[in-house]
Amino acid sequence: MGKSMSEILIKNADVVVTMDAARAELRGADVLIRGGVIAAVGQGLTAPGAQVVQAQGCVVTPGLVNTHHHLFQTLTRAVPGGQDALLFGWLKTLYPIWARFGPQEIFTSAQIGLAELALSGCSMTSDHLYLFPNGSRLDDSIAAASEVGLRFHTTRGAMSIGESAGGLPPDALVESEPSILKDMIRLVDTFHDPSAGAMLRVALAPCSPFSVSRDLMRETALLAADKKVMLHTHLAENDEDIAYSLANFGCRPGQYAEDLGWTGDNVWHAHCVKLDASEISLFARSGTGVAHCPCSNCRLGSGIAPVRAMRDAGVKVGLGVDGSASSDVSNLVAEARMALLVQRVASGADAMSARQALEIATLGGAQVLGRGDCGSLQIGKRADIAVWDVSGIEAAGSWDPVAALMLCGPNRVRDLFVEGRGVVRAGQLTTLDLPKVIENQNKLARALMG
Repeated sequence: MGKSMSEILIKNADVVVTMDAARAELRGADVLIRGGVIAAVGQGLTAPGAQVVQAQGCVVTPGLVNTHHHLFQTLTRAVPGGQDALLFGWLKTLYPIWARFGPQEIFTSAQIGLAELALSGCSMTSDHLYLFPNGSRLDDSIAAASEVGLRFHTTRGAMSIGESAGGLPPDALVESEPSILKDMIRLVDTFHDPSAGAMLRVALAPCSPFSVSRDLMRETALLAADKKVMLHTHLAENDEDIAYSLANFGCRPGQYAEDLGWTGDNVWHAHCVKLDASEISLFARSGTGVAHCPCSNCRLGSGIAPVRAMRDAGVKVGLGVDGSASSDVSNLVAEARMALLVQRVASGADAMSARQALEIATLGGAQVLGRGDCGSLQIGKRADIAVWDVSGIEAAGSWDPVAALMLCGPNRVRDLFVEGRGVVRAGQLTTLDLPKVIENQNKLARALMG
């Protein structure tokens, strides 16, 4: 490959937000990408033969990081019966629909969710797939991610306790625990890449305390330690969740997690809306991460996660858009704005600044996913870079373009580079025929309605 092919120079950005240790912001600055890695950041950079991307009128940030999603749910947005329900009622409406999915539904739904994330400036996402009806496999969403071109942390979810055994999901959607563990081993051995710059990693993710046994949680934690992969689940999402834990396990979710080996720097939990002070302290001490999903928490009436208290205690916090059946939107920059707004509702107007929200959406997410090679624009880090055009109507009249990104917009990225590859250019996805995928998606959704 010639030098010009592998070098890209992002030139003359109004502001480059580095997210380095000093949180430096460089005005009138450039970023040089070489072979998928950041080679230089500063003013007046030159690189003869490099492809030049002009960034006047733009803010350049690290690519945003999404730490919790259910990509399969983009096929079930705004479903009647689920629109106005709390978590458990919402799930009961949707489980029977999801039971009719197959490989094509999982693949296409993931394409749509990933495309939507990319257009909102997201360069790295996790996904939590916990049901595998009609021959579906995690491989189907992995295939979608490799097409779209995002850095992908897929998780092998699972449900093993159906209605007949006192769980929430219908029996048709649960699997036996030996077969779950066997497939977890297969997926890690086949797909997990532990190396720096990895585009694909696999984590293990039994769905929730109300859909798997404590044995499976314990076995999965042991397997993750053996395979050196991460663990993920839903925890302390709402009052129903806490009540279930107290009634069935005689303890709060934090104690449940700790007893089963589900705390540590290889673990991140989604939601954590109802963590109390002792649980926050436990997560901080143990290095356990949190995926904060404010839009979903609002939509399902779950509450406002104590993010200010978590951050003050030193808990790693990243953002998650959550599944598109509960959050409806896979827009990560809009999610960051919501995070800022709800913390202020809960704790006052000084509870979260625009720059803190942007930090959680970038560096925070990378830390939660264990990616020290991502999340900031520094020499040697991976070239996951978002270029935001702030010359349009959304930010017109703004005095501070970095804060404007969180407070007013734009909420769609101009250019997105992942590992130095232009996944979005001039506001358009380069890796998929998006109109065709949207057509496929709507066709599949109509068939599910029938």
